[in-house]
Amino acid sequence: MKYLNPANLAIIACPGGEVFADEVIAHLKHKYRQSFNQTTEELAKRYNISVEQAALQLDLSNKIVVRGPASQSGTINGDDKRFKVPVKFTVFPNGEIKSEILESIRGKDVYIFQDVENRYPLNFSSGVVNNLSINDHLMTIFVTIDAARQAGAERITLVIPNYPYARQHKAKGREGLSASRIGKIFESLGVNHIITLDIHSRDIMNAFNKMRLENLHASYQIIQTLTKMDGILNDDFVVVSPDTGAVDRNKFYASALKKPLALLYKERDYSRVSKDASQTNISQIRLLGNVHEKTVFMADDILGTGGTLIKGMRLLKENGARRIICSISLPLFSGDALSHFDEAYREGLFYRIIGTNAVYQEEVIKREWYVNVNISRLFAHVISRLHQNQSVSSLLDNAAIINRLLSQKVSESQHELPFVHNENE
Repeated sequence: MKYLNPANLAIIACPGGEVFADEVIAHLKHKYRQSFNQTTEELAKRYNISVEQAALQLDLSNKIVVRGPASQSGTINGDDKRFKVPVKFTVFPNGEIKSEILESIRGKDVYIFQDVENRYPLNFSSGVVNNLSINDHLMTIFVTIDAARQAGAERITLVIPNYPYARQHKAKGREGLSASRIGKIFESLGVNHIITLDIHSRDIMNAFNKMRLENLHASYQIIQTLTKMDGILNDDFVVVSPDTGAVDRNKFYASALKKPLALLYKERDYSRVSKDASQTNISQIRLLGNVHEKTVFMADDILGTGGTLIKGMRLLKENGARRIICSISLPLFSGDALSHFDEAYREGLFYRIIGTNAVYQEEVIKREWYVNVNISRLFAHVISRLHQNQSVSSLLDNAAIINRLLSQKVSESQHELPFVHNENE
């Protein structure tokens, strides 16, 4: 009988990461409440006592706060304070940021949440601050890690779905390897783990001495979304890698869905910097494969200005693609990207963009063409397992659960009626 005890679990949400942290906390509360109830039932049967008595004993032994008297509910209290630690964040007039933890976290397993791409107005103790840059968010992480370490946290894990500076992972000349340097700064501050989503380059994971990086994937949630789109996977379907760097990711989708794989080969002029969706550094694109009269699916990790993706979709349409669906793990929609995608949708260049809630958005989720996928439950499962020192390998490599999902969908389709009466006939 394995009881999941959350007594030493503490979550700190930096400004920017609060929404995602609250969603993860909701899943953690449900998970631990379920574990509590199952354990009390097993204890009641084993020792021939009532469920209420078992709940009271478990509560006393683990010091878990319950909702009212244990004899009445026997469930874990839904109060966020069991997990979420109150923190005071201040921005001073000169731009300095201060993090002050308001209750004891000594000896606790601390998880610090931040969304470094959140550009919306955020609440600080000194007032509302608008449009924080990625560097402001990064500095907030630094001072919060330091505060947690000074407060006696036993273990510190960063939950940053969008790893900062991930696209600066290789040096083409006299430039820094900023992605690995950021990680080494985290490590030097005492961070034990990082949990992130679809990191831009696996090379970053090899840059640390002791710190572990858990790289999660949203492929299960994305494929689950595809299966809910009426008839999409029954179409003449092809997976297209948007560039050579995304081949492995799209090969995974093609293999899981048992569909053919094509490739867009892009030649870039690195003397130019991509400024927006209309001004990219792409000089030429070639299609390797057949997309004529097919439904096309493309998967990528990051969407910034989106210019290269729109160019790729235009080429696919010129080559006869019938319908285009794209999935993006980290939908940044930087600059004026939204207006360019609105225009591209009106032109009929694509059918849907599937994105995750790893990056907080308010405007894009209102679009007809955008499908928002919630991955907070995945992060909750990983946090729970790490906190209990359990394996997370099945969550990192999700091929098995994807196969089960697709097998279930095939089985359901085989049991559907082969003929549906048409009232117009």
